[in-house]
Amino acid sequence: MNEQQNQTNDTTNGVEKSEILFLYESTYSIPNGDPFTREQRYDEESKKILVSDVRIKRFIRNQLKEQGEKIYLEARGEREDEDESVDESAKKTKVSGAGLRVAELAQEFPDEKNVANLLKKCIDVRLFGGVSTAKKDNPFFKKKVKVKDKNGKEVDVENSKLYQDISANLTGPAQFALLNPSLNRMSLRVHQNTSHFVSDESKGQGAIATGSLVPYALLQIHGWVNSQAATHTSLQHADVTKMLQALWDGVNNSNTRSKSNQDSLLLLQIVYKSKNKKLYGLDRSITLHTKDEKRDEQIRSRDDYALDLTALAERLKDKKDIIKEVRYYTEDKATLDELENIAKKPEYNDLKFSQFKWDEVA
Repeated sequence: MNEQQNQTNDTTNGVEKSEILFLYESTYSIPNGDPFTREQRYDEESKKILVSDVRIKRFIRNQLKEQGEKIYLEARGEREDEDESVDESAKKTKVSGAGLRVAELAQEFPDEKNVANLLKKCIDVRLFGGVSTAKKDNPFFKKKVKVKDKNGKEVDVENSKLYQDISANLTGPAQFALLNPSLNRMSLRVHQNTSHFVSDESKGQGAIATGSLVPYALLQIHGWVNSQAATHTSLQHADVTKMLQALWDGVNNSNTRSKSNQDSLLLLQIVYKSKNKKLYGLDRSITLHTKDEKRDEQIRSRDDYALDLTALAERLKDKKDIIKEVRYYTEDKATLDELENIAKKPEYNDLKFSQFKWDEVA
């Protein structure tokens, strides 16, 4: 491969290599509870809370489903911080939730006999990848159907015989950091919750549970879109734009008891010219400075600090030769003003800045 080819961003299906930074606020909530302890994930050394990639993908999947998109890993259970659960029908048939979903897709698209292609019908598989756990003992694949043999005679054949392969393993081109730390340090607050369910008039006792709450966190989510991997899942440019909007809206629209008090603050997408280039330390380029000499642990709202984009601006300026475009979205006036001021400076004249326009999503 020559240097010119190496420096070109692979835009198959319009998908560009890019890097994502997403900031959102969480106030007196549990942004990402550990599925085993139910306690907020917390780094004792840095005093920062952590949010997993699984939690972020669930925001996106839930929002995309609300918008009518086809989803592979649907939230079927109550444990909202897990990526997949098994519903009652799966328990009864001893088939995994993913196995049932494959059977559903196979019935919805009867002419498609390749399970990998069935999975690609779902936008979350095109984005994040997916694994088919379907097995030949799945009731759908064991079911016998009538087909015509080469002589035109009708014969009974198991569904599994009609499929090229009933297993699939697709790596997703869109990924987020395994654990994403908050930008501010904090001390968790102990919270007691009383539950009271009366089964009959003679039994009136309830229960008290103790857990931890996050007073205020500014969370930074770091992600990537790999244009080369996009070819394997048939990812489209429109899918990426839908994902970014779903990330923004999914956080804002989250309506569970532990996550309803959250607000999207800033979304950045750095689009690269080359499929082999990226900025170093992008996830360390945004910092916050508290106001009125407050400590991080005393922050309770956006009014208590200022975002500092100085390091981000310097990285963009120093490496603008590898950047095709900087796309952004925010509804915070102070952040918008700072981004627009950076874009207006002469040293950024040959670097394209543009705001996301959600109404233009295909």
